[in-house]
Amino acid sequence: MRADFILANPPFNDSDWGGDSLREDVRWKYGDPPVNNANFAWVQHFIHHLSPSGVAGFVLANGSMSSNTSNEGEIRKSIVEADLVDCMVALPKQLFYNTGIPACLWFVSRDKKNHKFRDRRNQILFIDARNLGSLVDRRHRELTPEDIQKVSDTYHAWRGETKKKYEDIAGFCKSASLDEIRKHEFILTPGRYVGAEEEEDDADEFEEKMKRLTSELEKQMKEGKKLDSEIKKNLTSIGFKI
Repeated sequence: MRADFILANPPFNDSDWGGDSLREDVRWKYGDPPVNNANFAWVQHFIHHLSPSGVAGFVLANGSMSSNTSNEGEIRKSIVEADLVDCMVALPKQLFYNTGIPACLWFVSRDKKNHKFRDRRNQILFIDARNLGSLVDRRHRELTPEDIQKVSDTYHAWRGETKKKYEDIAGFCKSASLDEIRKHEFILTPGRYVGAEEEEDDADEFEEKMKRLTSELEKQMKEGKKLDSEIKKNLTSIGFKI
């Protein structure tokens, strides 16, 4: 089977997937996945079943973006060098009710040249969505429709599928070249690429903060003097003079 679209949520870090019996599998074009973790077996399974213009989107544990153990780093490198990775999205914590493992989204494309209006060969879009969403209780976070739309709009603008022009946004999204990714040793964690969010320099706000802080400091220093005086009196009363 060759699919135009694949959408999947495979088990995270599955250690009991029968890897020993699949050592010579035709799907492992980019390297043999470790027998104790099925993450890169799933990645290669999805790639294998994509049509020549197919796109896959799937959820994996964060470790898949950076792990270098048991050949995982070499498999990820081979997949990146084959120019199959389209986009990586870092998700917020506490999204899932059945696991606390931090997760990410992978988007894989067989034909990055034929995005509708833009040739994105040798580029990967990184989106850091870790700060999106809001807590619905102490243990669980939810993404709002606006959060989901923000990520979706960014991805489709980058692919050239909307009229909206794509732009890098510090702290949120970055279109990185293959050379940049090589410099980071093929680690695909978005935080490495998007940088820090820019903060506005509000002079008036700074002045107000400084007035408030210096006023509080003055009060604390006066209170400190009173406490020093009381300590000296107490020490003198028991025969110790400072």
